Amino acid sequence: MSMEKILLIKYGEIALRGKNRKLFEDKLLWSIADRIQSLEGYRINKEQGRLVISNREGCVDYELLLPRIRTVPGIWAFCPALSVDNQDIDYLKEIAVQYMKENYGDAAFTFKVETKRADKRYPLNSQEISSIIGGAINNALPCAAVDVKNPQEVLHVELRNRAYLFGKVIRGEGGLPQNSSGKGMLLLSGGIDSPVAGYMMAKRGVGLYAVYYHSAPYTSERAKEKVVDLAKRLSDYVGKIKLFVVDFTDIQLYLYEQVDPGKRTIFMKRAMLSIAEKLAVKEHCQCLITGDSVGQVASQTLQSILAVDSAASIPILRPLAGLDKQEIVDISQRIETYDISIRPFEDCCTIFTAKHPETKPLAPLIAKIESRLQGFEEKKNYAADNCETIEIESKLSEGEVRACIR
Repeated sequence: MSMEKILLIKYGEIALRGKNRKLFEDKLLWSIADRIQSLEGYRINKEQGRLVISNREGCVDYELLLPRIRTVPGIWAFCPALSVDNQDIDYLKEIAVQYMKENYGDAAFTFKVETKRADKRYPLNSQEISSIIGGAINNALPCAAVDVKNPQEVLHVELRNRAYLFGKVIRGEGGLPQNSSGKGMLLLSGGIDSPVAGYMMAKRGVGLYAVYYHSAPYTSERAKEKVVDLAKRLSDYVGKIKLFVVDFTDIQLYLYEQVDPGKRTIFMKRAMLSIAEKLAVKEHCQCLITGDSVGQVASQTLQSILAVDSAASIPILRPLAGLDKQEIVDISQRIETYDISIRPFEDCCTIFTAKHPETKPLAPLIAKIESRLQGFEEKKNYAADNCETIEIESKLSEGEVRACIR
């Protein structure tokens, strides 16, 4: 008989996939394998609708393992578990009592046992197994009381090719595995919203490229460093990110001279979308991603969104469109981009924003004015062709992957 401490990895949405489910499972497996390959002795394998991480020594170090894979998109839950090859009910009772004693000691608590059995040939049904194991725990731990409706703790027992017992369920990011839904070009500023937008699309399996518009000498190198740090944080969710740093000063000065102040922000956003599309096409991205939240600022009214959208011909995704500012801030704090975003270094948008920007621009008029701006297209092409490229890779991903897969 063998008993191991392992980590069960459960996924939610992937299980709903049809014939291509295996493709998504493999994407998730490789994403995790990339994070743990440098941990000697750790392996990951598929098993009946979940993944299992084990160690050849028989004992997974959760404090070492979980920080590396906690941010992998596509995972619904992590379950630190005991894995045993003996499914005899008397042995399961013994293991369950031992598990509860080790995890809850003499503290008073209520509990219940939930059982799932994949093999219906097992001589007891799920309810009978839960009742027998629950009774054994109740007898062995005087401080424990059964409560099937509102328990403080739940012991999960799963009978498959082996038996798994676990109590703690740690929620993951959910969504779809990284790079399973194509690629997108994120317009990444130094603010709070755009990194959250990138994170939201990463959860939907979109691989990220990013473009940042820099306006030296009006913005400092510290503003650029802030954006690089934001991209590094996002790379913990999506792996590698190629960040394009566009010199935007010449375009902004040109618009400052040529365009009415109230419309200047609209034209700057159109230029940003146009340049981002040029870069997206080069990198074979299928969409642009922005941090727009409807009505949050003048350039994000529905009229303004309509006026800027025609600057690009590929889809523009706005995952924050229906969120208010506090909801966005809450997410940014959870994913640890907030403290980076609030560093006091202004980006190019802040420097050149008009005091009274137009909130209801007419899309046909904006397009007509832009068509008359001589040399504007050439300036955008030059900016796209001469930007700086920074390769950013998560510190959680390194080395050869195949060694840890069986």
